[in-house]
Amino acid sequence: MSIRATLGALLKANPNPKGVGYLNQTLTLKYIDGKDKTNDLSEKLETGFGANGLGIIAISHVPKYPVLRKNLLELSHSLAALPEEAKKDLEDADSRYSFGWSHGKEKLESGQPDKFKGSFYANPIVDVPTIDEGLIKRYLSYCRPNLWPRDTLPELEPAFKDLGRLIFNVGLLLAYHCDKYVSKQSPLNEVHKLEVMLGRSLCHKGRLLHYFPAVQSDRDQNIDGISSWCGWHTDHGSLTGLTCAMYMKDGSPLACPDNTAGLYIRTRSSAVVKAIYGEHDIAYQVGEATEILSKGLFHATPHCVKTPRGDKAHGVERNTFALFMQPNW
Repeated sequence: MSIRATLGALLKANPNPKGVGYLNQTLTLKYIDGKDKTNDLSEKLETGFGANGLGIIAISHVPKYPVLRKNLLELSHSLAALPEEAKKDLEDADSRYSFGWSHGKEKLESGQPDKFKGSFYANPIVDVPTIDEGLIKRYLSYCRPNLWPRDTLPELEPAFKDLGRLIFNVGLLLAYHCDKYVSKQSPLNEVHKLEVMLGRSLCHKGRLLHYFPAVQSDRDQNIDGISSWCGWHTDHGSLTGLTCAMYMKDGSPLACPDNTAGLYIRTRSSAVVKAIYGEHDIAYQVGEATEILSKGLFHATPHCVKTPRGDKAHGVERNTFALFMQPNW
């Protein structure tokens, strides 16, 4: 059965079981509560990830996170500002641009090349996932080695790995509590536990994103819609760890110039809600793999990114990082 068909069956089996209203804000947990594995977080997990939630939970007060976030996101600006020849050397066409630098290779909802953002992809957990040539040829987007700018921006590699590994380790704690909750509803064998599956996987992917500043009018850039910077999509992996975006102008951080800009989520009731969480929080979104693994107890939600608009937004860029935690190939 296809992923779409499987998810459709799960939706029919779990149609808003409690008949209550949908959560319209991001639920936040303290890191210390998740670190204590004796804590019962069932109610909060159901509220954030369950049938009536947004499919996103933020973790606050994570040690060292604010500094690691700042270090990497400021480098996103530096990476995008490298000479075109240097960025060309970081492209990996054989991986379908799923490692290294990618700009203009993806498509917008309109079908046009996405020139609004550039991405740098790498696995922060392991540099060489496998040396098996058969696997590398079969899973080009996951099994090829990392490609780092060691000559042109050497500080990127340690900053990328440090933040990626921190988000990964906090995500494993969240996965442990997810397993604990799901096991109450339906017993899980060891191999099907989310924490175990993600802990063994070599398939995780970090994505450092640089959204280029608007230099023309909104109309000229065709960014009127809510999904103007990143189109509607649902993550297919297990958990996606997200930083709060850093906005910059002329190389210096600043507050977002438009409070309507940012991440938006579509609930199962078709309501569109802006996901708001703290600058120093790590947000985790449920992917389709976890929805299937949990037998529909947790729900992946479609989401998009809206660009800031107005005169104050001109020249403003957005930098962020996502870690896609996913099962092995």
